Amino acid sequence: MSKRKELVNKIMTDFFAIPKDLVLDLPKITIVGRDELYLENHRGIIEYSPHRIRINLIRGFLEIEGRDMVIKALLAEEMSITGEIYLVRFMD
Repeated sequence: MSKRKELVNKIMTDFFAIPKDLVLDLPKITIVGRDELYLENHRGIIEYSPHRIRINLIRGFLEIEGRDMVIKALLAEEMSITGEIYLVRFMD
């Protein structure tokens, strides 16, 4: 997305109080305790193992580290991960 278009979209979301994840395609992460993570607006899986999952985002990627992690549900733009989650990190 071009910088100008991104800036215009950001101004519009602020002005109309529209959730940014809807307009700007930003990732939305919901974490329940240490055992479950739900992610919206992803762009696919880069790496998957029981100890590390890397997920492509519109800008950069998300790295999740833990133990016994399993992708329970995978849809085009949403996913659910279970297991013991130690770390969630955004990488550019």
